[in-house]
Amino acid sequence: MKFTKEKLELQEGLKREWLITNGIGGFSSSTIIGANTRRYHGLLIAPLKPPAQRSLILSKLDESITINNKEIPLYTNVCKNYITQGYKYQICFEKEYIPTFEYKVENINIKKSICMEYGKNTVCVFYEIKNSNEEIKLKLAPIVNFRDFHSMSTNKKFSLKQENVKKNKIKISIENNSFYINCSEGKYTKYEDDTFNNMFYIEEEKRGFYPEENHSVSGIYEIEIKPNENKKITFVCSLEENIDKIDGEKIIEKEISRLDKIIKDTKLINKNEENKLLKEFIIATDNFIVYRPEFKLHTIIAGYPWFLDWGRDSLISFEGLLLKTNRYELAKEILLTFKHDIKQGLVPNGYSEADNTPLYNSVDSSLLLFEQIAKYIKYTGDIEFVKKEFYEVLKDIVVNYEKGIDLDNNNIYLDNDGLIVSGTPTTQNTWMDAKYEGIAATPRNGKAVEINALWYNALKILEELSEKFKEKSLAQEYLKKANKCKRNFKAKFYNEKRKCLYDVVGDSKIRPNQLFSVALTYPVIEPNTKIAKEMLYTTTKKLKNKYGLKTLAKGEENYIDIYEGNGFKRDMSYHQGITWPWLLGIYNDTFRKIKEREKTIKNKKQYKEDYEKFIKELKSVAKKMIEDEGCIGSISELYDSKRPQLPKGAIAQAWSVAEIFRILY
Repeated sequence: MKFTKEKLELQEGLKREWLITNGIGGFSSSTIIGANTRRYHGLLIAPLKPPAQRSLILSKLDESITINNKEIPLYTNVCKNYITQGYKYQICFEKEYIPTFEYKVENINIKKSICMEYGKNTVCVFYEIKNSNEEIKLKLAPIVNFRDFHSMSTNKKFSLKQENVKKNKIKISIENNSFYINCSEGKYTKYEDDTFNNMFYIEEEKRGFYPEENHSVSGIYEIEIKPNENKKITFVCSLEENIDKIDGEKIIEKEISRLDKIIKDTKLINKNEENKLLKEFIIATDNFIVYRPEFKLHTIIAGYPWFLDWGRDSLISFEGLLLKTNRYELAKEILLTFKHDIKQGLVPNGYSEADNTPLYNSVDSSLLLFEQIAKYIKYTGDIEFVKKEFYEVLKDIVVNYEKGIDLDNNNIYLDNDGLIVSGTPTTQNTWMDAKYEGIAATPRNGKAVEINALWYNALKILEELSEKFKEKSLAQEYLKKANKCKRNFKAKFYNEKRKCLYDVVGDSKIRPNQLFSVALTYPVIEPNTKIAKEMLYTTTKKLKNKYGLKTLAKGEENYIDIYEGNGFKRDMSYHQGITWPWLLGIYNDTFRKIKEREKTIKNKKQYKEDYEKFIKELKSVAKKMIEDEGCIGSISELYDSKRPQLPKGAIAQAWSVAEIFRILY
């Protein structure tokens, strides 16, 4: 993924971003020209209680070259009334494993690489300078802060305490929070009360937030470079003290080696085929897998920059991130993570950023656990792990759903018809969960289609497990309940007039959630039926576009096709017509099952041709998504449904990457 001069002009450069992560929830992210356009951009965003309590530590490292007493900035900063123009000297941006920037000033070549140390809150900026026949000076100015990454230090005056620990290693303290910087070369000059005023965040303004904040410029490193000298320089910023001997080149080599091993261990690489896109996807999957020390287990970050680990998102991403990539031991850990805080049969939907308190606003997370356990068994055959760790847990979840759960006002219960009811007019507990100041943007309380498809699937999986574990009478009970659910599901959800399923019983809006009824391990609607085929046709015609599926069909009440504006406007559009790439996963599974179960030769051939066309087109679009749009090397949470269909929402989303990856590979 390489961008040369024409893609590094200001407007092009500002709309493409990059991201690298450290495996504990921290990350480094900015634009491909190095200008920060979000409050979440920074070279070191570190979790103080991994993976949570993330804080911006190092906003930027601004570099300049002095030649013959003339200082030339290589940095690009956006403020309201001016923009520094370092991007004019940038000749290349490239991201394979890590981001690299190349600059040319007269006959001087500067290459900058940014890499995080895996498992630590440490970022390295590594410079390779090839000088011409003039003596030059490289200046590096750390722009620092220490704030919660959701907040802003608007109009703030900083009070920095700086201590020279050893040579160029400096301990910086801001309001009792400390971190360290170090440079392998040169001399450091401390600044007093030097504030970077009013850095302007273009993307925050678009999102309806105040766009300006202050940072502190702690000082400057000055490195003399002789004529025709080649020099390598490592700058480090970290919460760790022992950074003196860190060699940026070795950190980069170590990270590339780590990622290469992950790629190799997937066993997906074919030496006789073009593997570039495949490798890009595998690297992208790794960004979301992080360690949660409190549990001594790994978990999945739902999306960067602002999400933590969400039960629903993690379980939908589970197959693509972990099973497809052959990371089975980590898969076991992820399952155990979401078992850790089950309460009254509910898998947590997420954890609080502030104190890691589990949050339970989800009716589907627990039911998704059944599906992913079934997939885990399919990939690994590890039935003993499931028996030991999850069999009783799954049975208990079913018992709780049957007797009713009102934890956090979820209002979950089994109705007399064998279908699950959940939610209230103000409780959002399906994946369409947007809510603004108490107003539910997409009320789906009642009998929601995907919840009951998941419920049937859960009963059938328990029936299968009970048979395997020699509890035959219990298996018969689950079968009886599943049959009742299936019979009434068809009777209550089929909308003959619109040739699809009701989204919630009584709600005829056309949404993608109905695809769960065919997509799961045990489809509640048989794939070879008229209903399944009608549903596929309707969702293809009304919802599908090249980037995913729309959350609501055009023409329905409150349909919105562009995600923009302040918090209220964005939340009201979030599930009201905006395109989500992850929905291609359930679309693909539905399409594939219908194709495989079709009996007539003519129709089977047509489905096969249409499916192959879908895969071919998706591969082409996926290449564009991951290599040229939004966050380079990942896939965004959302896309507008109206041309030019811009990427929106979180810049790197786990289920977007995971679902497209598992479809293609």
